[in-house]
Amino acid sequence: MTAVQSGTTLPTTATPGTRTLLACSAGAAVLFSVVSLAQAFTREGFDVLRHPLSMLSTGDLGWLQIANFLVSGALTIAGAVGFRRVMRGTPGGTWAPRLILVNGVTMMTAGVFVMDPGDGFPVGTPLGQGTSMSWHALMHMVSGSIAFTALIAACFVLGRHYSRAGRPAFAAASRLSGLIFVLGDGWAMSGGRAGSLTLAIGAITGMAWGGVAALQMRSTLR
Repeated sequence: MTAVQSGTTLPTTATPGTRTLLACSAGAAVLFSVVSLAQAFTREGFDVLRHPLSMLSTGDLGWLQIANFLVSGALTIAGAVGFRRVMRGTPGGTWAPRLILVNGVTMMTAGVFVMDPGDGFPVGTPLGQGTSMSWHALMHMVSGSIAFTALIAACFVLGRHYSRAGRPAFAAASRLSGLIFVLGDGWAMSGGRAGSLTLAIGAITGMAWGGVAALQMRSTLR
């Protein structure tokens, strides 16, 4: 499929559906970001400084975010197939698609297993963190952690791919996206102020870069 020669990624010949599969990856980033942020700024009682985007899966309108996780995850899985077709035989061509696939699968499981309400959301929920966690909230946390780790790793693997392909700007952007995600997640895990916001920024940045990379690789197809 894709060949690397003298530090340059050569254009590849598209197999049936490859363009569509890569477009799915870009679509996942746009869909998840738009649907999540639209709810974050319109649902009563939700505060992005205190509540993670996953908490939008609770309450009467929780089905919107559940569907967002499921559809975005499915699109990400499709995108992973596209990445595999285009990157086969190149540096990072084995692990980047696999990590993106893991990210998509665990996004879907994070949609199936919903967080517990908490800290005043949905409206009427007591303020503060609960003293216990339900089994499905625990599964959501595990799924989310795996999804985050896979996407962060994919950003750095893509950075290596672009570096070896002679695309330093894309390599730097890949690594910067991964770093932003690491810092945002780390700040949230440490209990830092506005940790939910930094986590949201990191996750959206990571997904957005995956979409950009998919479109860039799509542009090499003929």
